[in-house]
Amino acid sequence: MMTPRHYMSVALVTASIVASISPAEDWTEFRGPGGQGHSNVAALPLTWSETEHIAWKVPIDGDGWSSPVVADGKIYLTTATPLDGDSDKARSLRAVCLHADDGRILWNQEIFRQSGDGVQLHKKNSHASATPVLDNGRLYVHFGPSGTACLTTDGEVIWKTEELNFKPVHGNGGSPALHDDTLIVTCDGGDQQFVAGIDTASGDVKWKTERQADVKKGFSFSTPTLIEVDGRTQAICAGSGAVVAYDPETGEEIWSVDYDEGYSVVPRPVYACGLVFVSSGYDSASLYAIDPSGRGDVTQSHVRWTIDRGVPKTPSMLAVGEEMYFVDDGGVASCVDARTGKQHWKERLGGKYSASPFYGAGRIYFQSETGETTVIKPGKTFTELATNELGNGDRTFASFAVVDNALLLRSETHLYRIEE
Repeated sequence: MMTPRHYMSVALVTASIVASISPAEDWTEFRGPGGQGHSNVAALPLTWSETEHIAWKVPIDGDGWSSPVVADGKIYLTTATPLDGDSDKARSLRAVCLHADDGRILWNQEIFRQSGDGVQLHKKNSHASATPVLDNGRLYVHFGPSGTACLTTDGEVIWKTEELNFKPVHGNGGSPALHDDTLIVTCDGGDQQFVAGIDTASGDVKWKTERQADVKKGFSFSTPTLIEVDGRTQAICAGSGAVVAYDPETGEEIWSVDYDEGYSVVPRPVYACGLVFVSSGYDSASLYAIDPSGRGDVTQSHVRWTIDRGVPKTPSMLAVGEEMYFVDDGGVASCVDARTGKQHWKERLGGKYSASPFYGAGRIYFQSETGETTVIKPGKTFTELATNELGNGDRTFASFAVVDNALLLRSETHLYRIEE
């Protein structure tokens, strides 16, 4: 017969085993692990408001639309604070670390100073829009031509580089992506466009590949997506005029698809059902479904289907199962078959959208620019589960992150932990 102490021992051992096989998920880059907008947690809040299911809410000084990243119970983001009281001029570009349990700031470190000379900032952009990357106790932050840096998770700067010079239009936007010991960044400015690989140990630029597309407006803001095809890793980098797959170790071009004069490309490419999905950006976005097995210019041979209406220019798309979900900037959401492009449904959510949707706990979350989040059930018919409003008047352009069984939502003034 087991004594109460024996029962307690068994319970502790069982809990330990469960914890070892079900570790808490870290949210380590823009759109989470793998960059596809998926969380593996079993439970997330369905409903909330400014006064309901808010575990904590803390102010964040400065401005920034970088999404939070999370590891080991700590939250990291970037921000930019005015140096002289003029929000359009000199800025302190900073990395901030918060405790996930209570939101208290653990450290707030200046990484670069930006003079503000010649900075053209769009009203929907910020001086700190690129989401950091976390890996193995290192935090990588990127501020476009103002610099890229590697920090310890305690805020100590390991290296900084300001070697990647270009003239951004409307500010910087694309987040970095990590492959082994190479940090990949897109640098699509008004004067020059290129993709670069930075050595994560030293900060040295390992390679720099010029964009080949001949377009009138070369500026774009997309984040690379890393995929594996036939045993080879590809860095999918959408830009003005074309999307290109690069070898992340060398910068060599693998394949490309041309979409004419598309520019200001923001959405991060998605990979699902063996296809790469890309939005061609402004002025009129098209969605391209591309077979990534080709070599060279595969515009005529490997584009499986396209859609020309209701395609987002800013939010990334989301694949769940064999369906592709997306919301355009004007608030019209769609679901199509990822393999064929056949439309299942189209619904107006209302509002305007910049944040990318994500999937978690069996639901899809769409967040508008004014803090309204529509939660739906995935499927070939539109099923709305809840609509939530913060109602504080703040803009909300940053995409959700996940910590434990909670959502992290960044507004223009605060960071929220939303939890039932």
